[in-house]
Amino acid sequence: MTLGLLNLEACFEGVVPSIIATADGNGVPNISYLSHVAMVDGDHVALSNQFFAKTSANIRLNPQAALVAVDARNGAQFRLDLAFAYSLDDGPLFEQLSRHLDATSAQVGMAGIMRLRGLDVFRVLRIESIRSTIEPERNPSPARDRLVAAARVIEMIAAESDAAGIVDATLGGIRSWLGFEHGLFLELYEERRQLVTIGSLGYAPSGIGSDVELGQCVIGAAAESGSIVKVSDMSRVRRLNAAVRDSSSDENRTRSIVLPGMPDAMSQIAVPLIVAGVVRGALFFESRARLAFTKADEAALSIIARQAALALAFSERNSEEAEVGHRAVQLSPATDRTIHVAHHRFDDSIFIDGNYVIKGVAGRLLAFMLDQHLTSGRNEFTNREIRLDSGLRLPDFKDNLETRLLLLRRRLEEKRLPIRLIRLGRGRIGFEVEGRVRLSREGA
Repeated sequence: MTLGLLNLEACFEGVVPSIIATADGNGVPNISYLSHVAMVDGDHVALSNQFFAKTSANIRLNPQAALVAVDARNGAQFRLDLAFAYSLDDGPLFEQLSRHLDATSAQVGMAGIMRLRGLDVFRVLRIESIRSTIEPERNPSPARDRLVAAARVIEMIAAESDAAGIVDATLGGIRSWLGFEHGLFLELYEERRQLVTIGSLGYAPSGIGSDVELGQCVIGAAAESGSIVKVSDMSRVRRLNAAVRDSSSDENRTRSIVLPGMPDAMSQIAVPLIVAGVVRGALFFESRARLAFTKADEAALSIIARQAALALAFSERNSEEAEVGHRAVQLSPATDRTIHVAHHRFDDSIFIDGNYVIKGVAGRLLAFMLDQHLTSGRNEFTNREIRLDSGLRLPDFKDNLETRLLLLRRRLEEKRLPIRLIRLGRGRIGFEVEGRVRLSREGA
């Protein structure tokens, strides 16, 4: 079988460093390790040159090189004879590798230091399999057809009309049809420059309400750039999840919800949610296996993410008008229980019976509804009236009201608190209270 670059996909995932051999004008050889080699097309590869001054100098004097690449799945080795073609310091490929380097550098505490300075692109003249005394393990191809899987997940998303159904269909469909067991669905809140978790798969606790800064880790990098960011071998970067979870587990003290994660994850991928060229959030998945996410997975997840983002945007717009003939909230059984709710104005955080719930816009929403309930006995509201209330200070552009209400609802459910939000129909929300609310407002 004639070997082509497409047969060497697993060699370019950054798991096993490649080796490059060059020679200067007098034929004196130099050998270096390369951490980043990327396939440009069927005939070209790109090599990062940010640290290897001698290799770069040799290439300018003698534009020939030999590269040894290793298949990270089975250890098979290949020799590539190369001829220098041109250099890159911008463009889509440069930006893709730069984002990957930035994301992995941030995880080892070197954000902004290990920056990609340039790429040297080479034409591949010949590919030769290096014989080994050990027969490489042959991994079978994935059993799932990724195009069919993407179509099935999209069908599940299209069957839903509200934010909760869309988020659950996306994560549940990906688990069923792509086989990924651990993931997050995050919405971008632009006024905070944060991505907030509104859906969770495979984690306990779920991490609903946890946030990621734009540009932080693979999730923030994908949202900031609008492109997929993937790491195929986390053993090469320091994993921070366990340390973060240990130091920040007390929500009542920190008013911060820990982003869930697998302490032994080996692969991670983040895919932006984009509508009309605007990033609305991100999907994130991780796995204990190296090289868990293939190019076919990237394509399938990208298709699914765009459909999910479009469905959420349509749901948000559709919720502006309340559904006619909605069901009413059932009155809660009478009880003498007193429910203590504290609203801290400086960050709009809400505590119920001493348990931290949420902060920010979602906290203001709950305080508003409880205040209306106490003053006039109301327990039903419409999205329209909420948006028209200037005291809530909703963002002027893209207020994400539906997903903020979903976030609040899921936090109340997860904490098993005596106050629950209920979706009554399109554009309508209600809540049940098991007791008598005593609302206190603290701070200026």
